[in-house]
Amino acid sequence: MTSTLIWIAVALLAIGVYLSWTAGRLDRLHARIDAARAALDAQLLRRASVAQELATAGVLDPAASIVLYEAAHAARQADEEAREVAESELSQALRAVFGDASQVDAVRQAPGGTEAADELAAAVRRVPMARRFHNDAVRAARALRRHRTVRWLRLAGHAPFPLAFEMDDEPPAALAGP
Repeated sequence: MTSTLIWIAVALLAIGVYLSWTAGRLDRLHARIDAARAALDAQLLRRASVAQELATAGVLDPAASIVLYEAAHAARQADEEAREVAESELSQALRAVFGDASQVDAVRQAPGGTEAADELAAAVRRVPMARRFHNDAVRAARALRRHRTVRWLRLAGHAPFPLAFEMDDEPPAALAGP
């Protein structure tokens, strides 16, 4: 009888440790999602800021400046529901303006243009990486939240279901670099 109670206590302790570990892992994944989202937001803001700065610098032709400025401004001012669309439109505007290497060369010829072009190229390259890190964290949290034990025992608490950030983040060919 005593050995049975000991085995039951050991089993309950093992289940408790597993559940605690799973809840802790889920909490760490949610924290990782928050950090990755903050990094993604920072990279998107940086890209829009550099694009807006370049659009107002006077090194682009007027039509390209207007297209780039409006897309960058819309991306910076978009609310959360329209953010993915606005960021995709900024990517499309960047590809339209900097799709040709001659446009990038013209920017580099202007005073301070080399630094601006390099900064924009770096920002354009970092956005897909930040989005990939965020979406990988979301994918891992979703996989863990799909487990029956997590759902039945509500180990996720009241945390919202994580959503991936889907946007067109293909860089312009002239800025993509090696």
